[in-house]
Amino acid sequence: MTSTPVEYRPFGKGSDGTLKDLLAASTDEGFKFIDRLVTELANHPEQYEGQGAGLLGGYASGRLVAIGGFSADPYTQEQGLGRLRRVYVLPTWRGMGVGRRLVRTLETQAAKTYRALVLRTDTAAAARFYEALGYAPLPAGGTATHRRTLEVVH
Repeated sequence: MTSTPVEYRPFGKGSDGTLKDLLAASTDEGFKFIDRLVTELANHPEQYEGQGAGLLGGYASGRLVAIGGFSADPYTQEQGLGRLRRVYVLPTWRGMGVGRRLVRTLETQAAKTYRALVLRTDTAAAARFYEALGYAPLPAGGTATHRRTLEVVH
């Protein structure tokens, strides 16, 4: 357990906007979604800007150790439904509450616009993580694997 505090703030607002460490670690683990995030930010940065969207970095001593975002769910017509996106924590920072605090911070921001969030994961470890945070598994074959109702924030 580290005693280094992690600060959660908008990602990419200044010189701290590099994903190289997260990209390298996620690629080593066989994940492609941080690479997709790099492409999204290069081609469509507005996806994580404005009302109903956000992208947060988790910073420890100025170093990016986690990232995650949310936006409208592009796969549904359901009103008030957002999608949790691109959540990743460096392996050496897992098990310390970094991911949990990141997701809870994203949920608080998302609750200003959405009444529920969905997400898609394809690993058992991530499914257990989200289920421990109150995300309910959804039937197989859809565009999302988990869903959680949010508390409305005004």
